[in-house]
Amino acid sequence: MKARELRELSDEELRNKEAELKDQFFKLRFQHALGQLENAMKLRNIKRDIARIETLLREKKRGVK
Repeated sequence: MKARELRELSDEELRNKEAELKDQFFKLRFQHALGQLENAMKLRNIKRDIARIETLLREKKRGVK
């Protein structure tokens, strides 16, 4: 997900999206540990999306544009 798309979301929507991604990341890590994950790049992409969301929430909290 692009940062531009995330900036259009409200704080509540960002928190919901973050929780959803963290849940998905947990499930993918579990699959990876069991050797059932076909595409390990999914883990990396989800981690990056979570970091983007956390950064945007921090920026909004501090009032940075």
